[in-house]
Amino acid sequence: MYERNVSWIESIVKEQNEWRSKTINLIASENVLSERCRRVMGSDFAHRYAEGHPGERFYQGTDKIDEIETRLKKELKTLFNCRHVDVRPISGTVANDGVFSRFIKPGDVVMVNSTSGGGHISHHKAGSVGKYTKNIVDFPLTPDLYHIDVEATRKLINMVNPKVLVFGKSLFLFPEPLAELSDLCREKGIVVIYDGAHVLGLIAGGRFQDPLKDGAYVVTASTHKTFFGSQRGIAFSNMKDREWEEIDRGAFPGSSSNHHLDTLVPLAITTYEFLEFGKDYADQVIRNAKTLARNLHESGFKVQAPEFDFTESHQVAVDMANYGRGDEVARILKDNNIILNMNLLPFEPTANAANPAGIRIGVQEMTRFGMKEKEMVEIARFFKLCLKDGKYVGGEVEEFRKKYQKVYYSFDDPEDWSERQPAK
Repeated sequence: MYERNVSWIESIVKEQNEWRSKTINLIASENVLSERCRRVMGSDFAHRYAEGHPGERFYQGTDKIDEIETRLKKELKTLFNCRHVDVRPISGTVANDGVFSRFIKPGDVVMVNSTSGGGHISHHKAGSVGKYTKNIVDFPLTPDLYHIDVEATRKLINMVNPKVLVFGKSLFLFPEPLAELSDLCREKGIVVIYDGAHVLGLIAGGRFQDPLKDGAYVVTASTHKTFFGSQRGIAFSNMKDREWEEIDRGAFPGSSSNHHLDTLVPLAITTYEFLEFGKDYADQVIRNAKTLARNLHESGFKVQAPEFDFTESHQVAVDMANYGRGDEVARILKDNNIILNMNLLPFEPTANAANPAGIRIGVQEMTRFGMKEKEMVEIARFFKLCLKDGKYVGGEVEEFRKKYQKVYYSFDDPEDWSERQPAK
């Protein structure tokens, strides 16, 4: 009786796979798994549970996942040059909550990036931080609105005496001033948390910034944006063992029980991909973002932060107020097989969130499909034709995308993977 509904679901999945392979995906919070990552998903691990640490589980039958998880943690410590790492959070927000719950108590003052300034919802009153305190203060920004004002922040810290500073953003164009504020934070005993969800892959590739070296006490992140792994979370730090025990309890049992083993396994493969290819990938991502930003700017679009060469990450922010604002522009582009999201810009009130002036562009997924600078020039041309000239480019985009179906920076073809990386 219900089998036809199962067939319908299968057909929708097939349609999704076919359609997205024809689009240019510029969602800044997404990426694509390699074939070898996808191949290990849906295994017996998808049916299994594991609670606690390898060798200390509350369930029997975990020997094999113990081997993988132990190896994964070891390699991540190498990749991020850290003493401790927890891979059990099942998302970046869950990782945030596990950490926030350990350090933020009712009434504590916490400083964060504002919503319009790019801060993530989990850092605000409606999100995870707001579960523990309502005393949330926004970092002051420089006149360009895309950087934290260091001197003003130092003065504000001395005025409000925060317990915790949360760095990191969803609209994340430039590094945070961790090093510039680390001395004052140490002096006052302030806990510095760095949410690296968007830029984890750039950090792994030795680009953007090194948050632990710059002064972060603990780093949280998701593992599927610039870090092209399965959708999970992570936390890592160089704190002392006794202090790390608090983070450990925040992960389990504080914010998760079983930690979704089916997505843990491909994360181990992604980590090896980053150890091998991460530096080249991160470098190409940033070059692509800058090239796209410059070409959009030259085409007459109001790309943000031109005085700082637009971006130092995978993201580009554009004010689209003259083209119908962010929501309408995102819909028009989607109808032309270009996928991105509307985004609040720092000069806007939060009341504009449902239809902000801005769009946010991320180049990390298309970079993984082998696109380089010349392809970014072509993508900028599609924007101009579609939004300025009012032309339909969906068919042209689909034809363009046919050439970019293989996933690079991976071990997908063992015999020739070294030759498969994009030519320099």
